Amino acid sequence: MTGKERGKAAIARRPVDRVPLGLYAVDYDTVAAVIGRPTIVRNQIAMQTALWEGRRDEMVEQWKADLTEFYRKIDCADVITCRDAMLMPARSSMISPLGSYWVELPGPPRKIADNEWKDAEGRIFRAVPDVNEIRCIHDPTVAKEPVFRVEDFEGPVEEPAPPDPAVFEVLDHIIEQFGQERYIAGACGGLTAMTLLGGFETGLMMYALHPEVVAAANRRSVAVQNAWDRFYVRPGQDGAIMDQDMAGTNAPYVSPAMFRELCLPYMRRRIEHVKQFAQQVIHHNCGNNIPLIDMFIEAGVDCYQSLQTTAGMEIGRLKELFPGRMCWWGGVPVEILISGTPAQTRQAVRTALQRGAPGGGFILGPSQSIPKNTRYDNFMAMLDEFVALRDKF
Repeated sequence: MTGKERGKAAIARRPVDRVPLGLYAVDYDTVAAVIGRPTIVRNQIAMQTALWEGRRDEMVEQWKADLTEFYRKIDCADVITCRDAMLMPARSSMISPLGSYWVELPGPPRKIADNEWKDAEGRIFRAVPDVNEIRCIHDPTVAKEPVFRVEDFEGPVEEPAPPDPAVFEVLDHIIEQFGQERYIAGACGGLTAMTLLGGFETGLMMYALHPEVVAAANRRSVAVQNAWDRFYVRPGQDGAIMDQDMAGTNAPYVSPAMFRELCLPYMRRRIEHVKQFAQQVIHHNCGNNIPLIDMFIEAGVDCYQSLQTTAGMEIGRLKELFPGRMCWWGGVPVEILISGTPAQTRQAVRTALQRGAPGGGFILGPSQSIPKNTRYDNFMAMLDEFVALRDKF
């Protein structure tokens, strides 16, 4: 089987010739170590400053070259996602991060101090190298206490204009380079499930105090995202990956009853629509989501990615609780990759294979992404142990 065939079969819970491997996303320090030179791939600070400095096309070309070389060298990875082959800013875009969302700036910010920038509307951005992010630390354009009403989300949804094709340059390149041999979990118009209006704290309060507004926002969001699918699901991709974290370490952010009422109907509609364009849907979701998984299955999720072992999402337990009902992708705790040893990493791979491989419906991978500060020798030990054992389960 090719990696493409292997990924499709595993997600469909059909027999495979060997356990597949998938990497949800790999940050720049690991990519650089593999290809032997610095890279802009998933280097959020370098990417944002390149965009602000007018080097957008240069950034994209380096992404294409370096990510291609990385996955040629990591030839044991069967599944590649659009979290690695990221969607790029449009050529005319000056998009920048504002907390949990992004905004189009009026122009490039000017540097006002080391690692700080200010735009024409008074927003201040600060680079945080330890976590590889640029954050907006001051935004005078946003109301301190936003007010949301049902009528804000009513009215017809206009047919969107096709996005700038440059948005898809990297993803389309990776599909062209690897789409015949490896499974590509590509993009879609997005996921509507747990809408958090006004940010995390305000958004959770809206569920308790104004559920009718949450429902109205979800209806609108589904209509908008459905309209985007025909552009964002790319020719040649095998499945679509949808990302949203819905739980902390101990439990989901809202009760199962509330999720069923205010989230599940919209999640189901989105997945039904996406499956008109991509047959398989993969859901990335950190935290302890065990109380919600029956509903994820009901909504049409084919594969669950991000098995956070420290939150109780251990692969063997999940296969016992939900036998034969979903494919599971993960199993190697990212905490071991960051701070463990190669021997501990190898043992984690063996344990994940022993617990996850029997009965199929399993893709080995880290419990989340390969984040910055992952130990390179642990990353390579994970791959080496996987290759040594993948045919034995």
